[in-house]
Amino acid sequence: MDPQPRPAADPSAAARATDLIAAVEDALAAAQAAAPTAPAPVFRDPAPVTARAVGDALPVVQLGRPPMSQKATDASVVMLAAGAGTLMAGTGAGVALWALAGIDPVTLALAAGAPVAVVAALARLVRRAGQAAALAAPVTHHHTYAGPVTHTSTSTSTTTVRGVFARTVTKNGR
Repeated sequence: MDPQPRPAADPSAAARATDLIAAVEDALAAAQAAAPTAPAPVFRDPAPVTARAVGDALPVVQLGRPPMSQKATDASVVMLAAGAGTLMAGTGAGVALWALAGIDPVTLALAAGAPVAVVAALARLVRRAGQAAALAAPVTHHHTYAGPVTHTSTSTSTTTVRGVFARTVTKNGR
């Protein structure tokens, strides 16, 4: 339902609209009939395409990446991906440094070094506690012999390598 009544349509306006629509349709039909489907300098071969459209001509190098082996193509893609990753990491580091440009260098050094110092101190504390526990109860051997005895003593070593900067610890056991 329309809130306002529409005025009566003028019969001459309807006739003019019908004439205008017919004129536009005639113009579009004439333009479509006269327009070529391809630009003028394009040559079209009217011969039908054969079932086997492969000839003896050598391949022509196309635009884009030059022809190369699959291994070279894979290496090229890996290099491009690594370059993009390096670009993103460098951009992130640059933005971080730009954001930190206004901070006092001493404050920045303390804030960056504090977590490393805490982790190093805790690691040393744990290592010292382990060493103290090992030294707290030394192993003693008491031997009592009666008669002829042959005593054979062997020693074994245990080697442990830990850490990013490898440190080798060798413990001799008896």
